[in-house]
Amino acid sequence: MTTHLVWFRTDLRLHDNLALAAACRDSYAKVLALFIATPGQWRQHRMAPRQAAYIQAQLNDLQRNLADKGIPLLLREAEDFAASVQVIQQVCNEHKVSSLFYNYQYELNERRRDARVEKALKDVLCQGFDDSVMLAPGSVMTGDRQMYKVFTPFKNAYLKRLKEGLPECVRAPSVREEGAIKVCQPLKLNYPQTPFDPDLFPADEKSAIARLRQFCQQQAAEYEQKRDFPAMEGTSRLSCCLTVGVLSPRQCLRRLLAECSGALEGGAGSVWLNELIWREFYRHLMTFHPELCRFKPFIKWTDNVKWCEDNTRLNAWQRGQTGYPIVDAAMRQLNDTGWMHNRLRMIVASFLVKDLLIDWREGERYFMSQLVDGDLAANNGGWQWAASTGTDAAPYFRIFNPTTQGEKFDKQGEFIRRWLPELRDVPDKALHSPWQWADKEGGTIDYPRPIVDHPQARLETLAAYEAARKG
Repeated sequence: MTTHLVWFRTDLRLHDNLALAAACRDSYAKVLALFIATPGQWRQHRMAPRQAAYIQAQLNDLQRNLADKGIPLLLREAEDFAASVQVIQQVCNEHKVSSLFYNYQYELNERRRDARVEKALKDVLCQGFDDSVMLAPGSVMTGDRQMYKVFTPFKNAYLKRLKEGLPECVRAPSVREEGAIKVCQPLKLNYPQTPFDPDLFPADEKSAIARLRQFCQQQAAEYEQKRDFPAMEGTSRLSCCLTVGVLSPRQCLRRLLAECSGALEGGAGSVWLNELIWREFYRHLMTFHPELCRFKPFIKWTDNVKWCEDNTRLNAWQRGQTGYPIVDAAMRQLNDTGWMHNRLRMIVASFLVKDLLIDWREGERYFMSQLVDGDLAANNGGWQWAASTGTDAAPYFRIFNPTTQGEKFDKQGEFIRRWLPELRDVPDKALHSPWQWADKEGGTIDYPRPIVDHPQARLETLAAYEAARKG
């Protein structure tokens, strides 16, 4: 009997899984599934313990769902990507695999690993698929066949392609001829784990699909009005599902258009569609500029910025003890839940880089160590945007004022008080500069004074960037 092996990576789902669907197309073939844990590689990439717990939960849900289809899921461990090549060979030899199916990953190490696997499996047909994107890298290019460096023209070209023909979603596989099988025992990953909150993040594929449907029906049309206010539930919280592949971007697109039919034309739902396209932009960009996977800035001269190496200030930022309430509330949300509201990600990134003049790569690494939705392409793209080092970046002279950002996006302080209970008695108007109020009233608060003066820090940052630009 012909044996097909599906190698799961960041695509932990049954529905709209291109590799799985292709492997199951031959109804007479025996189909096996495989996941290779690489704890050494995860440590090198600073994968968050909450993300490990989330992956483990999704793996166990995938194991049950595959078993219902008659497909066993094998769990193997290799220290790193290099060792995983040998594991793949062993599994293929042991089960006499004729064809290997997998969905592409676009990061540099992952692409090198896949190239080594294809070279090593001389007698196995390897088939890869562009599954984690709506449109494959290389399919949206400039007129002279170059990758776009600015988001807006990329988005316009991308929308044009979507209007010409939407990517299809494929069905979940049918039950194999042998029928359903039993799950023997839960899968466990050999990696530190911190529990995640299933009320915040869908803990299985069925819940993820339900969350997507609910968001598109009830919130997507108002996303533009609510997305910047962290006290509101205005975002989808589906980023973790896309990161580990419990949902595909094609499912998100199709469901959005089912509920907001004018999204492609700039109508209701179009702003959330833009977020999906930003995700695609960073993936396409990383494919064509693999140096982004190696902590290199897209704008070369920004590598000359003289960063401040101050561990005391870095630690204060990490702990949410900077003296700027909106920054500290955001960092405490991250540390407690493994997630941060998108507007807040921009605010805290700007503060670290533009107020403390600390290398953006320190922030990028710390986020990856905490985020349940940690994704290299999106995380790197966001940090380089905030640091003015990346493609389509904010100009280096655009520097967020953390006080006015708090006043604008959390005016009544509902979000701040949720995460900084020590400020609960400070009046609304004084909440974003609590020490000015305390000094004026002659009182004290159990909250640190600002670790930096924003106006002065702004001038120093501008000078540092200008000196780097001039070489």
